Amino acid sequence: MQLILLSILQSFLLCMGQILLKFALQRMSAFAWTKDFWLNSIFLNWWWLGTGVAFLGAAVLWMYIIKNFPFSIAYPLTSLTYIFGMLAASVVFHESISITQWTGILCIMAGCYLIAR
Repeated sequence: MQLILLSILQSFLLCMGQILLKFALQRMSAFAWTKDFWLNSIFLNWWWLGTGVAFLGAAVLWMYIIKNFPFSIAYPLTSLTYIFGMLAASVVFHESISITQWTGILCIMAGCYLIAR
């Protein structure tokens, strides 16, 4: 049970990092080798900081998981990230999700259940 909860948290952090990365990229100006680009689009873009914090948290948690749990069980549970990604696409970015995609999510959930039992 502990592995499942940690995997859910780690997958959530990974997905949060991707969401924040998308927001950061949307606020960037066109790439240029100028001081203004690097200062305003990169270093003063707080979405980048959030992205880094989320990815760092996910990486530290992943190191704990693979140190303390069997890799053959832990690694497949990273597919939970796809579930959070699909939910984020629907809720945060208001994308339409097809029935085929929802069916795929159900298959992933069933696979995670079978692996974790």
